[in-house]
Amino acid sequence: MPDIDPETLADLRERAKKQLRSRMRGVRLAISARALGERSARIVERLEALSLFSTAGSVALFWPMQAHHEVDLRALDAALRLAGKAIYYPFMDKSNGGYRTGFRRVDDASLLEERGRGFSEPPPDAPTAQRGDLELVVVPALAAAADGQRIGYGAGFYDATLPDVCPPALSVVVAFDFQLLAEVPSTPRDVACDLVVTDSRVIDPGGVLAS
Repeated sequence: MPDIDPETLADLRERAKKQLRSRMRGVRLAISARALGERSARIVERLEALSLFSTAGSVALFWPMQAHHEVDLRALDAALRLAGKAIYYPFMDKSNGGYRTGFRRVDDASLLEERGRGFSEPPPDAPTAQRGDLELVVVPALAAAADGQRIGYGAGFYDATLPDVCPPALSVVVAFDFQLLAEVPSTPRDVACDLVVTDSRVIDPGGVLAS
């Protein structure tokens, strides 16, 4: 069989990712919000049990898109605030025909608002994280693999933004265990996460927990 040229291979992988997004959206929506709430609580418990979270002074989270049955980390937000952590959330600002992305500190979760891009964002005047300000970034996914690769919603937000803060920050992708696949298709611009946490397990592909 002849080798597939890189351009064709990249196109095949993008098609496969698109199909997986559709499939995994459907699977997640087919499970009751109550059942997913219980799974989210177990994910939060696993995150809180990691020494990385107890020692970190700053963490970036994401507010759940409940209509999409996304992992709900609101209990983690509350617990980290009680522990005195600085909490950041993702933003997308229109800029020169595109978007400027990053994370902004949010001292009160009630300040988060949907600003036209489908997810809750911080106020535009909130402090923006610079490299070195964040210690952990928690990342959503429609699917994830044990090597830290993930499939998001297709906008490429985290693939574009994680390199701005990681390293020194560590990235942690969270997903329900049924979203964990043996492998997900990836391209050179896809950014793998350092840890994978589901409601049933913690996977450490980079060995960061042992360091």
